[in-house]
Amino acid sequence: MAKRERVIRMSVEQPLWRALTAYRVLTMLYAIGLFATAYGHFARPWLAIAYYAVLCGWTLATLPSVANAASCTKRFLAADLTIALTGILLTPLADTHERILAGGPTLPSIWTAGSVLAFAVKGGWRWAALASTLVAAANLVERGAPARDTIHNVVLVWVASIAIGYVVEVARASERTLARALEIEAATRERERLARGIHDSVLQVLAMVQRRGTALGGEAAELGRLAGEQEVALRSLVSGGLLPLSRASEDTALGAVVRAVEEPDAEEGPLDLRALLAPYAGARVTLSAPGSPVPLAAAAARELSAAVGAALDNVRKHAGDGARAWILVEDEPQGVVVTVRDDGPGIPEGRLAQAEGEGRLGVAQSIRGRLRDIGGTAELISVPGQGTEVELKVPKGAKDPDGPNDTKGPEGSWGKAETR
Repeated sequence: MAKRERVIRMSVEQPLWRALTAYRVLTMLYAIGLFATAYGHFARPWLAIAYYAVLCGWTLATLPSVANAASCTKRFLAADLTIALTGILLTPLADTHERILAGGPTLPSIWTAGSVLAFAVKGGWRWAALASTLVAAANLVERGAPARDTIHNVVLVWVASIAIGYVVEVARASERTLARALEIEAATRERERLARGIHDSVLQVLAMVQRRGTALGGEAAELGRLAGEQEVALRSLVSGGLLPLSRASEDTALGAVVRAVEEPDAEEGPLDLRALLAPYAGARVTLSAPGSPVPLAAAAARELSAAVGAALDNVRKHAGDGARAWILVEDEPQGVVVTVRDDGPGIPEGRLAQAEGEGRLGVAQSIRGRLRDIGGTAELISVPGQGTEVELKVPKGAKDPDGPNDTKGPEGSWGKAETR
């Protein structure tokens, strides 16, 4: 069945490119405005006009080149810096010597910083250091001798560009780390999904073949022995990389009935949980549910139903053939609570941890793993000699276990999986 797919594209540096684009246009207008206000003081205004015509045309024509890192090529950066340096070195020819000594601006003025910042965003602090050093040298040549204001401006551009370049490098490294972490999380979730599906189907079938073969004897006993070996090997393989999905193990009177649950369609509406739990009721399983529908998101309802099936399967296997079980469904304002209780001998202390270490994932994955995936909780209470009770809580806004992991459940008792 079709699954909804959402692709999230993110780039921590993209806002910097947008800001740089705006900066270049605004500083171009600023440089032209400075020239217009001091037009009468220039020795060769026609030279300045020619330069500003080139600067204006270049800035507007190359706006797409500073839209993102891919468009900002090394060739563009070299040409852009050349135009900035040319404007600085042309200033003594266009302006008067007195204005230059008085600290007058260069022809490109602060537009030059945009060229240096492009180096910083594109290549990091090393590229920024190279570009700002060339700009510093050009400013010293333009001024003719070091001066306080020149040194001040040079150091400001140099420090700012290097700092921004370093921040960009850190942001890129963080983005790569985040992307890798998301890939690992997705892969781990898929491994757990497959592990749970195997536990609910293949492993249980192998265990059943082993038990029946041993009981029948003869050639069937050999088949059972082989099935047991394969079960142990498969459990060892599955326990090496774990996490959750929804393939339900159902029990229609505490007998092992295993079936695959179809993958829910992303567009499917809510399901009535009572209809999914009804097949579990039988001679030794009592189902108590509200008289009105108990709606849950399709994926969450199926996961919850599968967890109930896994709990009943544990009752069948560990509580004995004569054990009884009760399923209680409660539709509360915050969510749905399903309690599975039996009258078996209970679970000895430390047995769950031992079973998980042996690769037996009925509680760890088929129950707690499922509830965790849909934002719910699973609490197991067992006292030796007094039976076992499994309480499953699912919030009304339960998330799709196979969809984007971006839905947060309500706070409080519904927010974290509880273990006991």
